[in-house]
Amino acid sequence: MVAVASSATAQAVPPGDSYAPGSFSELMVPSAMGPVKVQVRWAARGGGAALYLLDGMRARDDRNAWSFETNATQLFDADDVTLVMPVGGQSSFYTDWRSPSNTNGQKITYKWETFLTRELPAFLAAHGVSTTNNAVVGLSMGGSAALTLAAYHRDQFRFAGSFSGALDLTAPGMREAIRVAMLDAGGYNVDAMAPPWSPQWLRMDPYVFAPQLRGLSMYISAASGLPGRFDHPSSPIGVFDTATAMGLEALCLVTTRAFQIRLNSLGIPAHYDFPGTGTHGWKYWEAQLANARPQILGALNAG
Repeated sequence: MVAVASSATAQAVPPGDSYAPGSFSELMVPSAMGPVKVQVRWAARGGGAALYLLDGMRARDDRNAWSFETNATQLFDADDVTLVMPVGGQSSFYTDWRSPSNTNGQKITYKWETFLTRELPAFLAAHGVSTTNNAVVGLSMGGSAALTLAAYHRDQFRFAGSFSGALDLTAPGMREAIRVAMLDAGGYNVDAMAPPWSPQWLRMDPYVFAPQLRGLSMYISAASGLPGRFDHPSSPIGVFDTATAMGLEALCLVTTRAFQIRLNSLGIPAHYDFPGTGTHGWKYWEAQLANARPQILGALNAG
């Protein structure tokens, strides 16, 4: 789905208009998919660096979850970096699909890579945001997507971060696990995204394209899946959700460790963090963003 913003908050802003440093905006950005809502926290001192924050599998159509599930905007409040939070893209993996999903009546074909690497940067450039001095961070679905975007658009991104990402998509059972997850998150058909084991599918797999990440600043994390400081279920539903989050995080840890071994075999360095406790949840990703912040600012020469 493509985000449609309410007229009360979204702004269709003509190129060339400017924004007060440190202010927050919700924009409607033209794309081949139709208008896409993008939440933006402008750099504190008007600098051109930008951090793209990608959502997870259940991305909503009204807000990017980084803007309300975490303290991301406050965390970078004094830093000279613009936060770019695209809205929508449920189950999209932020890639260009081959067709609309035929299992949920989708009307448009997702073209998220085109949007994030061509249409959105061109729009933001008219407002002083660099097209070359950018970082990209994502969680879960957005984690593998962040590495994909950085791998194939090295002229745009200087840093990529994956928090609890699925980083070995060709591992046994991974495609079917993703199929089930996408059907659960909006009824999307993975075959509309990329045919099984096709070049398009392999192009999305960090384990496969790992050699293209050489020289990129990277922060890679996944927790053990054991309940940690943010897990306090107090109801049967809470217990179920925690158990689900434990399983998801354990799976992401396995694929992230495989990706680490792959990078090590290639002699490609990255910063890794594998906490002994933690499940698949926003407060853990908020903590990881805080940990990654100095590396992000260093890669962008923004502070």
